[in-house]
Amino acid sequence: MLTIDTFKKMIAAAGEEIKTNEKYFSKLDADAGGDGDHGTAIVTAFKAMESAEGADFKSYVKSLSETLQAAACGSTSTLFGTWLEGMSDGAAEGATELDAAGVAAMFNGGLEEIGFVTKARLGAKTLMDALIPATEAIDAAQGDGIEAMFAKAAEAAETGAEATCQMQAKFGRARNLGERSIGPRDAGASSMACIFATFAKSL
Repeated sequence: MLTIDTFKKMIAAAGEEIKTNEKYFSKLDADAGGDGDHGTAIVTAFKAMESAEGADFKSYVKSLSETLQAAACGSTSTLFGTWLEGMSDGAAEGATELDAAGVAAMFNGGLEEIGFVTKARLGAKTLMDALIPATEAIDAAQGDGIEAMFAKAAEAAETGAEATCQMQAKFGRARNLGERSIGPRDAGASSMACIFATFAKSL
């Protein structure tokens, strides 16, 4: 079972790891033709989420979404806020611990919701190249237990993020570079992979 206290520690650990890699994520963003501020944006997002409250999964993840979106850190707050809002919708009412099926339902809810606000899918060189395979891995590994679910999600997210090096950007400023956007690793996919890697390590 995944308890709410453990999940809160996972979120906090991810925030610390993101902060450690702030300059790296911003450099990736700049190298790929973006604004070069992804590191700053994602650190701001996690800092805002530190004030989130909630005694159960649904209320806590909803609070994560609300505090994040209130921080208004550009597209990062919109995308991550929507992802978390969907996760809250997918969480069982009042649950303070989730079994494998409950964890999968929560993350599937997040992926479904973010899919409503972005047209990006696999191959577009965005965070979705890490989030989609990670969520699918969580869903597929339910029979292996929660630790294995996150371990496989981390592996899938990293593979997806690395694959963005061979992709041409289809969204954001980087899309204006055309074929010149091929080569650098996508910053959003990389930060998402970092989050799932930290989730797995925390368990």
